[in-house]
Amino acid sequence: MHAGPRRHSARLLPALTAAAALLTACGPGGDASKADQPAAKVTVTPAAGNAPAKLGSEISVRAEGGKLTSVEVENNKGGKVSGRLSGDGASWNSDGKVMPETTYTVRTKAKSDGGKESSETSKFTTEKAGKVNKLTNTPSGGQTVGTGMPVSILFDNPIAKDRQAEIEKALKVTTQPKVEGSWGWVKDYSGKDRIDWRPKDYWPSGTKVSVKGALSGINSGDGGWFARDYDFSFNIGADHKAVIDVPSHTMTMYENGKSVGSIRGSAGSPQDPTRGGVHTVRSKNAAETMDSSTIGHGDEWSLDSKWVTHLTASGTFLHSAPWNKSIGVDNNSHGCFGMTTSDAKRAYDFLTIGSTVEVKNTSNTNKTDVGNGLEVWQESWEQWKQRSALTH
Repeated sequence: MHAGPRRHSARLLPALTAAAALLTACGPGGDASKADQPAAKVTVTPAAGNAPAKLGSEISVRAEGGKLTSVEVENNKGGKVSGRLSGDGASWNSDGKVMPETTYTVRTKAKSDGGKESSETSKFTTEKAGKVNKLTNTPSGGQTVGTGMPVSILFDNPIAKDRQAEIEKALKVTTQPKVEGSWGWVKDYSGKDRIDWRPKDYWPSGTKVSVKGALSGINSGDGGWFARDYDFSFNIGADHKAVIDVPSHTMTMYENGKSVGSIRGSAGSPQDPTRGGVHTVRSKNAAETMDSSTIGHGDEWSLDSKWVTHLTASGTFLHSAPWNKSIGVDNNSHGCFGMTTSDAKRAYDFLTIGSTVEVKNTSNTNKTDVGNGLEVWQESWEQWKQRSALTH
């Protein structure tokens, strides 16, 4: 009676034994093969080594036999380097170029095609620049300015003509609300190279302007390099403008397009007529000495003036002229617009940095160079756009 069950049990033993053997083989045997798999091969360029990396290089990371899961790059100056990982994870490229005389640390994580994870750290140092090119921006960060103010960037070292396009591409202006504008290359009155961004028309009051320059590691030519990025912002304030009508000896002030009062004054004489066109207020001084030698008149005069509003770099100012007994009657200055002290204070208080002052009906036919102050409105929009290196 018990032979049947015993025979049935005996037939099951080989199957159970085989299953146990299969489980034993799959467990430890599978983990061992994964551990023996090669890791993804990660290559960092510039490579670590004794020789400094070339300036102008981008940082790139490549993975063979797998993909990158993380790339972190920082420099010894506390900055982190941004970059883009390719869709397939096989490569990573920095957004910018390496800075002069800087050490970079590149930390990577990767996973091989077989699933093996690995991490590596690489370091390299860059060459020293022959000279570092810095810039001065106008307006300064956080400033509130008038509706005629351009973005003006003055370089302390020359910019080679064949480097202008790359530098211009690295400069971005963002506005809220959106405003159309263009960069233009200018030779500053000082002789230095400059690039300005002006809107097509005057700024709307209340506009917020942000300027970013991803310049670090860019070659500016003649042995110069940029060593950092730039980021500043400013705001557009009230719409204050003035118009000088030379024959009538009058300056009329406008707020939001409406007249808010006029001032009698004395413009340039027939021998030294006031420069025409639209000028931008570039700076102001509460007190200043009018020195004839600064405008080519030797030592003819040295007069103390108050409430001085600067237009051109060559010396076209609005200012008090208490020595002038012909204010509002004759145009007898050396190119400035002189007023009584109280009226000069009115103009000084009303016109902000970046406000515009248009001079009409002057006998001066000389065109004021754009670099002679912030004179971007001396040109039409079509003329201005031709100054961009990206239009050639």
